Amino acid sequence: MFEVVAAVLVISVAAGYAWALWTGRRRSAWPVRRTVFFYAGLVCVAASLVGPLAQAAHGSFTAHMTGHLLLGMIAPLLLVLSAPVSALLRALPVGRARAVSRILRLPYIRVVTHPVVAALLNAGGLWVLYTTPLFHWMHGSVWVHALVHTHIFLAGFVFTASMVGVDPDPHRASFKLRAGVLIVFIAAHSILLSGCTRTRPWALKPRTRSSAPSSCITVATPWTSC
Repeated sequence: MFEVVAAVLVISVAAGYAWALWTGRRRSAWPVRRTVFFYAGLVCVAASLVGPLAQAAHGSFTAHMTGHLLLGMIAPLLLVLSAPVSALLRALPVGRARAVSRILRLPYIRVVTHPVVAALLNAGGLWVLYTTPLFHWMHGSVWVHALVHTHIFLAGFVFTASMVGVDPDPHRASFKLRAGVLIVFIAAHSILLSGCTRTRPWALKPRTRSSAPSSCITVATPWTSC
């Protein structure tokens, strides 16, 4: 069910972007590279959520991390570089475009898209995932699995947009602040990776049919699943 929903969402977004480009075709020429970036980003999202890689991620930490990189880093970067907000504004009537612009100026949006907050949401989510039972629960519940992957993508997208976004941003932070946040963000990732290498919170290993259903996995942690 999760893969079906994910596939439907990806296809819907792809169709929506095509509609936006078609509707705004009479305006200034839209760079081809942005269209390529957008659909390449969607391919990365789809590959991480649907198909062989997504299935392998339930039993291989290498596959899990590959999917994580596609969903939380590569796809957000490609999608941000495609300027999706600009594409949407071009397609909407003036009144609705102004409404979207007002939403983007809301205090809540300003807080969430601030580089410091975006970095905390991104890196903090990873710390919670790999240092708590959440990693284990993610492989035992489709709802937790969906929520975790939704957070990974959205946090990655917001953080990337706050760093290198090409869409109009009335709250763009200074280059020095973004550079400083990026350095700290990379350091936090390095510390997390070092800790995970020592403690190995994943240790994914498929259970045998005699001990549990084939959809279950064993995680080398004090708790159990399935």
